[in-house]
Amino acid sequence: MDRARLLNGVIDIHIHAGPSVAQRELDAAEMLREAQEAGYRGFLVKDHYFPSMMGCQMIQKHLGNGKVEIFGSMCLNHSVGLFNLNAVDAAYGMGAKIIYFPTVSSKNHMDAHKGGFAGAGKMSVPETPVVYVDDEGRLDPDAVEVLKYMAEKNITLGTGHGSAREVDVLVRKAVELGVKKILVNHPHFHIGATYEQMRQWAELGAYIELNVCVFSDGSKMGPLPISILEEMLREIPHDRLVLDTDMGQKGNGSPVEGMYRFMCLMMERFGITEQEIDIMAKKNPAILMGLE
Repeated sequence: MDRARLLNGVIDIHIHAGPSVAQRELDAAEMLREAQEAGYRGFLVKDHYFPSMMGCQMIQKHLGNGKVEIFGSMCLNHSVGLFNLNAVDAAYGMGAKIIYFPTVSSKNHMDAHKGGFAGAGKMSVPETPVVYVDDEGRLDPDAVEVLKYMAEKNITLGTGHGSAREVDVLVRKAVELGVKKILVNHPHFHIGATYEQMRQWAELGAYIELNVCVFSDGSKMGPLPISILEEMLREIPHDRLVLDTDMGQKGNGSPVEGMYRFMCLMMERFGITEQEIDIMAKKNPAILMGLE
């Protein structure tokens, strides 16, 4: 495979680059150097506990070559006040490109990591489990206000680590309120979504995330068999998929190399075309970042 051509123009919108409360394989400046060498168009730094915009903007301004954009984001966990509209407003003012619904504060996440979550790093105050959909299927009123704000400002929604039931209510309410850009985060990993649910979310206009990190053939830490990737490629329309790495974990290797290896695997083993790779890893992320 032509490495330079495949990687040129990639926008990886799920990178866990440092600094963070947890040890990371690389920081955002080191990721920028790798991205520039590979010909990336951009990447997004995701941190579960702290907004990433400030560091991203300084690194791009002082170390960038003018060709790679670094995007920031914020996760609505307890560390930022959960569904804190003031925090969302400040994040938007600082250029946040994705606002994620609860990740590490989600009960679903906590249930999946009862043995401990490596990404929590130095955090020592216990999380209070969050379920943002009640027994009657109603979204938390504060969460609704956040969605209204995101619709008004045209911010991309990341669905986070809630259960499939929560994500289903969230996606449908977001669409109802006018949120135009929705990324369903790894529904095949810890979320428990069915392929039918994924197809329905895609039909509603959401993009379905396909993460390199979670597959055993994708990274050193990936728990999922490659058969899950085969099923997703068969069940979900390729033009609704977003390919990103979700890498940056200490000891898990380079996100750029992980992206390239996974692209080659998809093409060689499952017949994905270079044009489809471009849609998943370049065009669709550009749409979510507001570049198209």
